[in-house]
Amino acid sequence: MAENDVIREPIPEFETLAEIADFWDEHSTADYDELTHEVQFDIQIAPQKKAVNIIPELSEMLTSFAQVRGISLETLVNVWLTEKAIELAR
Repeated sequence: MAENDVIREPIPEFETLAEIADFWDEHSTADYDELTHEVQFDIQIAPQKKAVNIIPELSEMLTSFAQVRGISLETLVNVWLTEKAIELAR
């Protein structure tokens, strides 16, 4: 064996994402370069959320409206803002 040959563990069969993460936290992909190949894939990135601060009194009122309707505050605010935006766009 050459002086710079690396003895490495084989890549095990993984059952969970945690096992994969643990393995690669302890190993370098450079040691497994000859076992890898280029791949192409598409990903969909979720829209980014933006935080908006509202006054406490309005937050309490909107939370109450959302609870009465059985929906989250976020859903209520998104529905109402969408309705208003559509109305203004006409």
